[in-house]
Amino acid sequence: MQPYELSLTEAAGAIGDRRLSPVELIDSLLARIEETEPLVSAYATVTAEPARERAAAAEREIAAGRYRGPLHGIPMALKDLIDTAGVVTASGSAVRAGRVPERDATVTARLKQAGAVLLGKSHTHEFAYGLTTPQTRNPWAPDRVPGGSSGGSAAAVAAGSATFALGTDTGGSIRVPAALTGAVGLKPTYGTVPRDGVAALSWSLDHVGPITRTVRDAGLVLAAIADPGPDGQGRGGNGGNGHGEQRAHGEPDLRGVRVGVPVDYFFDHVDPQVEAAVRTALDRMAGLGATLVDVAVPLHRYIQAAHWGLMVPEATAYHATELGGAPELYGDDVRVLLEAGALLPAVDHLRAQQARTLMRREWEGLLRQVDLIAAPSVPATAASAGQQAFTWPDGTVEGVADAYVRFSSPANVTGLPALSLPVGADSAGLPIGMQLIGRPYGEAALLDAADAYERAFGPAPLADVVGHALVGGPSGPA
Repeated sequence: MQPYELSLTEAAGAIGDRRLSPVELIDSLLARIEETEPLVSAYATVTAEPARERAAAAEREIAAGRYRGPLHGIPMALKDLIDTAGVVTASGSAVRAGRVPERDATVTARLKQAGAVLLGKSHTHEFAYGLTTPQTRNPWAPDRVPGGSSGGSAAAVAAGSATFALGTDTGGSIRVPAALTGAVGLKPTYGTVPRDGVAALSWSLDHVGPITRTVRDAGLVLAAIADPGPDGQGRGGNGGNGHGEQRAHGEPDLRGVRVGVPVDYFFDHVDPQVEAAVRTALDRMAGLGATLVDVAVPLHRYIQAAHWGLMVPEATAYHATELGGAPELYGDDVRVLLEAGALLPAVDHLRAQQARTLMRREWEGLLRQVDLIAAPSVPATAASAGQQAFTWPDGTVEGVADAYVRFSSPANVTGLPALSLPVGADSAGLPIGMQLIGRPYGEAALLDAADAYERAFGPAPLADVVGHALVGGPSGPA
């Protein structure tokens, strides 16, 4: 096994035990980037020499007994929305081409303090306003999209060209690309991870979170970037199960966990192979001791209207000055959305805020009946590049972006934590993800449940970008 193939948890163990040096790990990742980037294009910028210097510094610190913890010497990619002092952060747009921040975003500073090593900035759909990331290809099949807007971050993790990455999520932009590339994507509770120094799409919906190879990796990253929990303790890692007790990491066990299975909305207009994989995963959770409970999704008719009523005017307000000064620098798709936002009446934005308040109340009530909700992350696997729509079995036609955001937006509107976990692949070898949605500040319970599933059935493999991904993809995770 090459060092780039190691998960964060595995690499951290090897570095901590002095079986692997950070320099060896960085060199392996940089070689992997050279191999995969011509096919995947996950990176907007690669910071090879600074990465080598930081890895060498980490190696010296560890040798001197100054080991900072599990992220020390671990290579990462940061979405191009996240400020990095001295490194170009352009938000995927000509509007900010060549922009070099003077200061790190808070999450960047926290990761550096933990010892993580920046490999580069990963591609994003322009200003995160899209669900496909057109600059980047899906590592499982280069003729397919990686999802968005954190498509570069997810593609880098899935291709083995980053040990972990950060993305942002306004309507699914962590979970969608994670699901389409076979990675783990975690959107924490709204406000858990600070967003200062991160370009906004919609400030009341935006979240920052990790994209990783395994669930335990996601917990380690969350623990480094999140503010302390309500009890003053850190988040992530191997947390409790939502009932005030610590879940042991012996045999995978979901006994006592009540999993809500939606009877509506999340299984409407879904590809049959996606539904079958998620139903199988639910049966597996039951086999590990979970109790499956049918639930109705509250106020689902209003989710899309509320989401767009919040996001569109907030995005337009954020971009008002730049849009007025140089509209031609925006891509056509993003410019049209930003211009349309100026036409939305203020009363519609206020109604969307009222709807969000009602939805939060109803969802929190639902989550007092069950511990978490489980459903598909997205209704279909990765679309072909340039594909405009999906046609469902009943003849309904739905735009690709609308389809991908449909299952993700409830957790953005309500601010609830949500995680996408790989649970299989379709007949073309394209990954399928299952989404778990939890109680407010219930990240530990989500991580525990997902970790139990992953330990029982295995994590998804890396994409063989240079080999069989070019001819239709592998068999996918078990």
